[in-house]
Amino acid sequence: MGNIVAAPKTSDDFIADGHTPMMAQYLAVKEAHPDCLLFYRMGDFYELFFDDALTASEALDITLTKRGRTNGDDIPMCGVPFHACEPYLARLIKAGFKVAICEQTETPEEAKARTKAAGQPASKAMIRRDVVRIVTQGTLTEENLLSARESNYCAALAEIGGQYGLSWLELSTGAFFVQAVPAGGIAAALARVNASEILIPDRFTRTPEIYDQLAPAQGVLTVQSASLFDSANAQKRLERLFGVGTLESFGGFSRAEIAAAGALIDYVERTQVGQLPYLSRPQQIVAGAVMEIDA
Repeated sequence: MGNIVAAPKTSDDFIADGHTPMMAQYLAVKEAHPDCLLFYRMGDFYELFFDDALTASEALDITLTKRGRTNGDDIPMCGVPFHACEPYLARLIKAGFKVAICEQTETPEEAKARTKAAGQPASKAMIRRDVVRIVTQGTLTEENLLSARESNYCAALAEIGGQYGLSWLELSTGAFFVQAVPAGGIAAALARVNASEILIPDRFTRTPEIYDQLAPAQGVLTVQSASLFDSANAQKRLERLFGVGTLESFGGFSRAEIAAAGALIDYVERTQVGQLPYLSRPQQIVAGAVMEIDA
């Protein structure tokens, strides 16, 4: 019998645990994004609570305060201004953190009207909030956070049947590449691409001959479930994205190249919360070809 995975806790679950409606909403969103610092929009500020507040206040050297109590303990809190968040965001991303941006998706008036329509007093209204984007080193699009002299690639490395495939893209330009790499050439290929972030399947962390080649890479390593590197699903994802019935017209991609490209698209779709920017069709870099970076 397989392991039973517990369903994520909802706001109602956290309210039942004794949290206020606002804090329950925060905790439910945070539970869905455990690997991110959560920028939770409250009026003119993005607020962070609990361990996120402790981490961010130290990383950003900003004041740590508190907001209420839970289970008898003060709730740590810190915040950054919404209209001037980019410098703070840049520092966190540069330090290797991921940041989930949680915005108010309705006005207070809309929240009150919705609550009244549900037969509850307007005083019980809770503004809806949703994560609209997850910001990572390899998925930056803001000009103020990007270097004008260097590309900002997000890459993925996959292995299928002993063959390795590398894919990388740049969200701000739409450039998209794939390349087959030899088992002993992973480190060299990653050095040429110089990606800011590299996605790998979790099993690579248990494979020394691969993982040791990742150590020299400058980019942040982001470990993903190996299931996301399935080549069949990756092919369907790419065909759907580019509106084609087959990838044959793109070139003779190996299964490993397809797996890497598909995992990359999946990751970008998740970080952009479905709002995928324009991407060029993947260009295949063949062995022996000269790849011009930042030309």
